[in-house]
Amino acid sequence: MRVFFTITLPLASRGIAAGIVLAFARAVGEFGATIVVAGNIPGKTTTLSLEIFSAVQLGHDASAYRLLVVCVVIAFSAVWLSEVLMKKRSMG
Repeated sequence: MRVFFTITLPLASRGIAAGIVLAFARAVGEFGATIVVAGNIPGKTTTLSLEIFSAVQLGHDASAYRLLVVCVVIAFSAVWLSEVLMKKRSMG
């Protein structure tokens, strides 16, 4: 266990962080599987991408743009945070 936490995990940390960021981006962008498997039940199975889709379909473009900005801010924040954490880890 000591070797894992002192050697293996630090060496793999950049790859693990990249995988987490990519998984998050995939989850944010996942639309087809959610609509097919869970449908779009307001208040129960609504995700950010489904809410953007619903707003566009209903003609609420301003609402869709606001949700799009929220989605982009979340995605950029996740990438920025992972970069900050990786730089701290490599310096320390």
